[in-house]
Amino acid sequence: MDFRKKILSLDALLERSEEFRKTSKSLIHCHGTFDLLHPGHLRYFQEAKSLGDILVVTLTPDRFVKKGEGRPIFHEELRAESIASLEYVDLVALNDNPDAVKLLTHLKPNIYVKGSDYRNHNEDPTGMITHEVYAVEKNGGTVHYTDGIRFSSTELIDKYLVPKKECR
Repeated sequence: MDFRKKILSLDALLERSEEFRKTSKSLIHCHGTFDLLHPGHLRYFQEAKSLGDILVVTLTPDRFVKKGEGRPIFHEELRAESIASLEYVDLVALNDNPDAVKLLTHLKPNIYVKGSDYRNHNEDPTGMITHEVYAVEKNGGTVHYTDGIRFSSTELIDKYLVPKKECR
């Protein structure tokens, strides 16, 4: 299967999620920028996939990424393709909003997966985890925090890379 077929519009993703609910397949959801894929992301996605049937990854679009000048390093289409190429990711879409709250309300995942750095809501770098948890739980879902190795794309980029237009 061409991995690009895994990349859907947000509307198509929401339609597919309705189909999954009718078949009793569990929907696992990960959301983020995923600017620079690294071993921590790979293990994060593997752990997420192990929790259910369908792993959906949504991305923050370029226009909402506020991590510094020249960010994201990789254009949203390249980020989506990179994630879609992973065998354990079933579907990928770009979110239409700056955070995942509205998306979570409509997608209604069975399990929303976040990295260990979001476990302590007071240290959430986005300030949105409490709202995301509420959106998931009000629709009967649960939130799972991973325990795997942790890297930060932002820290890796800031420390080792200089943003270049060629990546965009």
